[in-house]
Amino acid sequence: MKYRRWLVGARFWFWVVAFVAYSAAAVGIVLIDTADSRYQNLSQVRLTSVQSDEQARRLGAAQVAALYRAQSGMPFASLPPGSTFQIVWPDGSKETVTVVDPASSTGNELQAGSQQAANASADVEVR
Repeated sequence: MKYRRWLVGARFWFWVVAFVAYSAAAVGIVLIDTADSRYQNLSQVRLTSVQSDEQARRLGAAQVAALYRAQSGMPFASLPPGSTFQIVWPDGSKETVTVVDPASSTGNELQAGSQQAANASADVEVR
């Protein structure tokens, strides 16, 4: 009798853990690496890093997001407004970007304090 009760409880907790793990995986952040060959020839991306000015980084992120959407299986569903992605610039530096308006050429916001220089674990302050 105790074994059967334990089995029912174990089954319940297994499904709870499976659901939580699936939910956490589904909310994962998109990582776009601009060192990939399809992003290397974009004019706003080629020389961009977290040291570049904010406008250049926003334009580069918008170009990368547009190409990511165009090459995905569901272009209108990938990177919708409010979604967040992390971009790795050609020099290896990275930062987090939030999509605000996919129809705009600068329809994204750079997350303050998310910039990381290449080969460094500390955040870089960009003004």
